[in-house]
Amino acid sequence: MPVTPGGKASDGTRADAGALAGVEECEEAPDVSLEALGSVATTTDASPGTVVPGSPAGTPAGPVSGTSPDREAAGTGSGRDTPVERLEDPGNSATERGTGRPGVAEKTLEQALPSVLADGPPKVLAELARAPQRSRAVRRDGLRRMGIATGLVALLAVVFCAVQVLRPLPGPALVMTGAPSYTIAGAPLTPAWPGEGEAAVEVEGVGSLGAYGDQKPIPTGSMAKVMTAYVVLQDHPLKNGDDGPVIAVDAQTAKESTAPGESTAVVAEGQRFTERQMLQLMLIPSGNNIARLLSRWDAGSDAAFLGRMSGAARQLGMNDTTYTDPSGLDAGTRSTAVDQIRLARAAMQDPTFSAVVAMPRVTIAGVGQIDNNNTDLVDPGVIGIKTGSTSAAGGNLMWAAQQTVGGSKQLILGVVMAQHSAGASDYGLAKALAVSQKLINQVRKALTCTTVVHRGEVVGYLDDGVGGRAPVVAGADLTVIGWPGQSTQLTLSAPVTGLPHRAKAGTTVGTIALRTGQAAGTEVPVVLQHDMTTPGLSQRIARLR
Repeated sequence: MPVTPGGKASDGTRADAGALAGVEECEEAPDVSLEALGSVATTTDASPGTVVPGSPAGTPAGPVSGTSPDREAAGTGSGRDTPVERLEDPGNSATERGTGRPGVAEKTLEQALPSVLADGPPKVLAELARAPQRSRAVRRDGLRRMGIATGLVALLAVVFCAVQVLRPLPGPALVMTGAPSYTIAGAPLTPAWPGEGEAAVEVEGVGSLGAYGDQKPIPTGSMAKVMTAYVVLQDHPLKNGDDGPVIAVDAQTAKESTAPGESTAVVAEGQRFTERQMLQLMLIPSGNNIARLLSRWDAGSDAAFLGRMSGAARQLGMNDTTYTDPSGLDAGTRSTAVDQIRLARAAMQDPTFSAVVAMPRVTIAGVGQIDNNNTDLVDPGVIGIKTGSTSAAGGNLMWAAQQTVGGSKQLILGVVMAQHSAGASDYGLAKALAVSQKLINQVRKALTCTTVVHRGEVVGYLDDGVGGRAPVVAGADLTVIGWPGQSTQLTLSAPVTGLPHRAKAGTTVGTIALRTGQAAGTEVPVVLQHDMTTPGLSQRIARLR
């Protein structure tokens, strides 16, 4: 039956409230959105007799405030008014509530219902039923998204764990826990340096005690013969005590035997001596004529041999040394004490050379007994090396001594240069010998052997790279030979073959060594104090590298 805006049926009777009561037969529905109502609301008054959602069943909409008494009387018939509250804040009518979209006019339920009701109850029911369906769809979408996210997180966790377990373990590393250096106890040793010239002292393989003087090139005197012997033995080495080839004395060498103003070995033309004997004639009595003979025999000429001497000096790092003759008589042959120490170190490694220079005297057939100019050789601990004295050079001595320390012999090397003695015929050689002997006695007395690390002492740990650490201990006593005040460096090194992730206690995993002087010092193995196990599953997963 059609309803007129006045609330009456077209036949003049009031609309049957029961015809609309079907609305109340639905389940309780959520509030109808303003958009749903606004899409159909076109009038400003609700017809009397229409049902307001949310009102008691069968109760028609009451009059709106400000209506006439007649409209109030035509209400529900229940004798009371039921005002309808606005759905939106009247003070914010320019904005659709909940959306923030401006320009949408707000409408009260009184204004919206007539248009909805004009389409009949089915339209109202459809709008009311659609709201809970949309709400359930939103909930389903949220749960579905949450399930997908949870699955992705779980998948990522599985992938991460698999990658951590399967990727290679980092290589283990040895880490030292102790101090990286050690200083020998006692008052520091101060060498008894000469008051003039230059000097230098070192203990072979242990370290240098320092140098004295400006270390500017000065004449070497007959110390140059050490380089001559070194080059000859490099070109014509003698092994296993051999005497070497036979060399004949030429006329020039015989003539120079009696040259005034220089040291010579008296020989005659045609005499034949072995290479070893020639070295003895040159180094023990300091024969200049033999030095020149050997240079011609080795290289063909003095000039060619000087090139060999200069080349050897460069190889040994003697950058402040110049050779102008093989004997050292020429004042142009110059060097420093530090450079001559380098030469002494290299020359003493040759057993033939070291045997010859250690001889206080020698007897050679056809020549007789020859005494060594190095009188310090009367000391049993002194084993060389070579004197040298001229008016330009003064007194010079390159020396070597031995001292037994900690059960092993230590080689002490020294050079004293440019010692002068006014009016003396030896040009200061005696002074050089005296100064050298004082240095030899001082260093030999000061040398000591000290235990730096005891066997079984923890020196570090083996880091497996994933948080595991196994202590390592010294496999034997580590000792150092030196003098009071000397500092040495401690290093912990892994083997070139690499380190294990799993090993039993006592397994050797590296070395700990003392580094002193120009070469490596002593070293001992380091072993695991406890078993080292392969990293477990949890360690593999939790590791950062």
